[in-house]
Amino acid sequence: MELGLIGLGKMGGNMRERIRRAGHTVVGYDRNPDLTDVHSLKELVDGLTGPRVVWVMVPAGAATQSTIDELAELLSPGDVVVDGGNSRWTDDEKHAAELRRKDIGFVDCGVSGGVWGLENGYALMYGGDAGDVAKVQPVFDALKPEGEFGAVHAGKVGAGHFAKMVHNGIEYAMMQAFAEGWELLEAVDSVTDVREVFRSWQEGTVIRSWLLDLAVNALDDDEHLASLRGYAQDSGEGRWTVEAAIDNAVPLPAITASLFARFASRQDDSPQMKMIAALRNQFGGHAVQSSKPAG
Repeated sequence: MELGLIGLGKMGGNMRERIRRAGHTVVGYDRNPDLTDVHSLKELVDGLTGPRVVWVMVPAGAATQSTIDELAELLSPGDVVVDGGNSRWTDDEKHAAELRRKDIGFVDCGVSGGVWGLENGYALMYGGDAGDVAKVQPVFDALKPEGEFGAVHAGKVGAGHFAKMVHNGIEYAMMQAFAEGWELLEAVDSVTDVREVFRSWQEGTVIRSWLLDLAVNALDDDEHLASLRGYAQDSGEGRWTVEAAIDNAVPLPAITASLFARFASRQDDSPQMKMIAALRNQFGGHAVQSSKPAG
């Protein structure tokens, strides 16, 4: 099938390549002239055969809104827009309603996989009407990991991003647990090789996981994470998860504490946050801050 893909950064660029490897045609647009296939959204839309599917992979908020507003004027009835960024689920409902007035479908899709997705595949959580999802299904099949699992039609519009938001909230708490354990091991005199303790957990333990593997990768790169500053950003989804928990009266003590720990990291140089920063860089290519002063 043909796909228009808007936003060819770290995630979008690798997604374009994986979809092409599956035999589909991808017309990509990015403001960076070194990355783009076409030079405008109009050229992208004109280059696709209807009914068109256009996947938006740009930052949540104003960038996504302006892109969808422009697409609403360029697309035709029966076309479908997919928002694969990290939009808030309440924005999905608004975007779906705006596009529905022009008989354009809308699917929201939470995407997980980071910089490893090109080779390993992307976990996909999508929401929308079954008919709209069906038009995108070949792309979902191309992006998902091999095997039975890794993709789900989570429900109606907004369900995909809500599911991805909860996924990221859980991720916050898991990273925090690894970080706290690492700091405690580093603090005692009796444990002389913390990195190898983490490595030993990769087989036969109940906490073995991809995050643990990435923690070992980070420690192999920098055994005591001495080059990193203990500062970790939050992407917004952790906050939204806690807000949704409050709205629905669901207790989330571990996820909430992990979010607050990131806030604490911005006050002082936190050893735990060195591990959080290292993990975010390992799985998502997120920027880290050096412990060395500039200059």
